[in-house]
Amino acid sequence: MKKSILLTVIVFITFNTSDFAQGAGNYMDKMSKEFNDISIDMWDYTSAVAHGKSARKVESRRKDVLKSNKDAQVKIKNMGAFDGDMILKDSALSFLKLSYNVINFDYAKIVDMEEIAEQSYDAMEAYLLAQEKANEKLNASSDMLSAQSKGFAARHNITLIDTEGKIEKNLNIAGKAFKFYNVAYLIFFKSFKQEAYMIDALNKNDVNALKQNADALAKSAVEGLQKLDTLKAFKGDNTLKIACKDMLTFYKNEATTKIPIMVNFAVKKENFDKIKTVIDAKEPKSRTKQDIDGFNVAVNDFNKASTEYNNVNNELNTNRTKFLSKWNDSVSKFLDKQVPKKK
Repeated sequence: MKKSILLTVIVFITFNTSDFAQGAGNYMDKMSKEFNDISIDMWDYTSAVAHGKSARKVESRRKDVLKSNKDAQVKIKNMGAFDGDMILKDSALSFLKLSYNVINFDYAKIVDMEEIAEQSYDAMEAYLLAQEKANEKLNASSDMLSAQSKGFAARHNITLIDTEGKIEKNLNIAGKAFKFYNVAYLIFFKSFKQEAYMIDALNKNDVNALKQNADALAKSAVEGLQKLDTLKAFKGDNTLKIACKDMLTFYKNEATTKIPIMVNFAVKKENFDKIKTVIDAKEPKSRTKQDIDGFNVAVNDFNKASTEYNNVNNELNTNRTKFLSKWNDSVSKFLDKQVPKKK
């Protein structure tokens, strides 16, 4: 499961002072209303992503964010300066233009990256890092606008009241929840992908690649378990951590105790195939007792290894399905619990 989301905190401004400041206050109030409209659409979008809405609905919400951003740019551009002071207006427009470009163009690149993210751990890490960098751009620009808002208030005798609106609060909560999820997901995905390489080698009966990938899986699982030991619960919620730990413990056990049985099967199969090729090349009357005895031993070894292989394979498939289902279910429950729902 992957979730791609771009979050930012929109600046909200509250004020009260003298008669002169009332005009400046109305100016800020008019401007902040435009940001509030964007925040509403941003929250609709965030909630749609967090709670598993369809790709079409998510994309529709993103377009709503872009439209409300464009509308705000037009309205703020037409506001003019306040008493010759253009700084706040220019800062607001700069923020809106940057956030529009990030949500439109940077996000488009992230969507393209999402298509190949599951191909490797490095691609997935780059995909999540791109999201993080996009968020950093938005947050840095938001901080700059906040500073300019305070400067405008100081120049025009406005007392700002530091309050956090409901939508702003929800966006902050969602951002923290997704950040925690991404950390846990990368730990999970590294071993998940390594197991896929190992299974591919198994299906190809490539003994050397199977051993190498099993060793790599055991290593990544152990490293992942060590990272999980240092990962603190999110607001007391350990569901993701526990599910990830169960998954990695499965991978570790698979690589260290089950794959040797699979390797044995691969070796026996390879030996059986070689002996069968040799004996099939001989006419029946040309086959010696040693040939037949050797073939019978190879058949018995192969049959025994096949039985062990099938038993282990069935066990692994059952447990893999169980723990993957638990992981995916835990992700859904975590996001449902930790990311507020749109009312």
